[in-house]
Amino acid sequence: MYQNLEECIVDLEKNGQLIRIKEEVDPHLEMAAIHLKVFNENGPAILFENVKGSKFPAVSNLFGTVERSKFIFRKTWDKTQEIIGLRNDPMSALKSPFKHVGSGLAATKALPQKKSSLPSTFKEVKISDLPLIHHWPDDGGAFVTLPQVYSEDPEKPGIMNANLGMYRVQLSGNEYELNKEIGLHYQIHRGIGVHQAKAVKQGKPLKVSIFIGGHPSHTLSAVMPLPEGLSEMTFAGMLAGRRFRYSYEDGYCISHDADFVITGEIYPGETKPEGPFGDHLGYYSLTHEFPLMRVHKVYAKDNAIWPFTVVGRPPQEDTAFGDLIHELTGDAVKQEIPGVKEVHAVDAAGVHPLLFAIGSERYTPYQKVKQPAELLTIANRVLGTGQLSLAKYLFIAAEEDKPLSTHKEMEFLSYILERMDLRRDIHFQTNTTIDTLDYSGTGLNTGSKVVFAACGDKKRDLVSSLPSELEGFLNARLVMPGVVALQASKFEDYTKVEQEMNELTAALKQKGDLSGCPLFIVCDDSEFMSASLSNFLWATFTRSNPSHDMHGVNSSIEHKHWGCDNLIIDARIKPHHAPPLIPDATVEKKIQRFFDKSAVLGNLSK
Repeated sequence: MYQNLEECIVDLEKNGQLIRIKEEVDPHLEMAAIHLKVFNENGPAILFENVKGSKFPAVSNLFGTVERSKFIFRKTWDKTQEIIGLRNDPMSALKSPFKHVGSGLAATKALPQKKSSLPSTFKEVKISDLPLIHHWPDDGGAFVTLPQVYSEDPEKPGIMNANLGMYRVQLSGNEYELNKEIGLHYQIHRGIGVHQAKAVKQGKPLKVSIFIGGHPSHTLSAVMPLPEGLSEMTFAGMLAGRRFRYSYEDGYCISHDADFVITGEIYPGETKPEGPFGDHLGYYSLTHEFPLMRVHKVYAKDNAIWPFTVVGRPPQEDTAFGDLIHELTGDAVKQEIPGVKEVHAVDAAGVHPLLFAIGSERYTPYQKVKQPAELLTIANRVLGTGQLSLAKYLFIAAEEDKPLSTHKEMEFLSYILERMDLRRDIHFQTNTTIDTLDYSGTGLNTGSKVVFAACGDKKRDLVSSLPSELEGFLNARLVMPGVVALQASKFEDYTKVEQEMNELTAALKQKGDLSGCPLFIVCDDSEFMSASLSNFLWATFTRSNPSHDMHGVNSSIEHKHWGCDNLIIDARIKPHHAPPLIPDATVEKKIQRFFDKSAVLGNLSK
């Protein structure tokens, strides 16, 4: 079991899972570009030993594959998984007490351990001493991408009531005074927001500690959706096989295991512009006012190493995070939402925009199910649960005549399109919350949602090739069975859209029977949209707002319920959308030196 991040790096290197880059690398775009290329080639973790402008080395791609992550946690994985299972199903411990003795001991050993003073290995440094990594060309500055942001409940202080979350931290740029101010970007539904609200009510600043590095389990703990009552620090100790050690300095919690610690305060009402920043939807999250943190002190331990990742259009390293979380938490969602069998946040669509789910239909077991009933109750529960509530599109089906998996995405979507009644089974929620990073809605955090529910027998056969009636029509391309992409002129405004869609639906009606094409996607580039399932999922569900961008052939509203014969989603880029992430071509050429045949990363070149 590792004592620190350095031991993990040495272990990975010994086992051929880490490469050192000794040449000086520029943290402005170069390091991120190298990381992205290595990740895309399914390559190893990378230790940048010589970061321009900083004495500290940096490491990335630690969690680049699930296999590497499980290798890192190989000695504690099974026991941690068992303990999380017990939290989800405590009755199993009562039924088989001797079977779970080891789990109880492991949990006890994982309790945080308070120390009396700061380790002698910690030295004070400044923000400007850190590796100030600038990831994408139009980013607002340097960001911390793997922070562990620690805050305590002002009403119930102490580590067991603390929150540890991974919230974006801007270190430089914009209006921030270097070494004195940094930006904290945290979204709705986050634990730190609850703490700040309480501090504001008390009229006091909120003390915050940002841990960077330490045992890899501490990084993972900051993104884990843990069962109620299981603290992130306890989880970090369990997965590390070593108690989370900490002390207090000037009233701030200091992780003794972290490589770096930044402490400071958030004062009521103090914000500054944060961003833009390339994000996991594949676009820039734009500049907005977010809490300002006044820096108190910055610490670095001896031989500190700066971990980072790069976020962009999926899949990226955070995709592996999601897979790890799914493996560790297992059936947690079944415990939380009765009747649900499976929920899958679709990574290719940026996670939050699109959910696939499987539920039960048990309301009338004495008769053949004719339409979704319990599925709609489950859908409301899904859209009211934690981070799942940020979703825009939810496709939910009842598993009936054959096994169904939400992870077989084309098969699952086809199953729903075959069975959905387009006049009955589309359910909207308008003027509601969506992901902060999603700019397809009507404002920051605001937009709409839609539920597509399906059960029962097949209602239609999906076309498996482009119908002859659509040949040559708007550069039509078959995306997948039943889904056709249509290329339209550039989106101008929603006033013009009404006319465009009236003309399009009229033209489609004249084509005759298109019942085998229940879904049309209007887009800027039908060849791109149809080139891969990943392109379709990404462009369609990140570039549309259900209430504004869904239309239909022969659409009508009856008793407030909207339906149609063929569904149309307008997935064109809109003027209010954030720009997509595009690598800098000059930097791409510059880093090629690391991938030449004789270079350190030459074995990754195709």
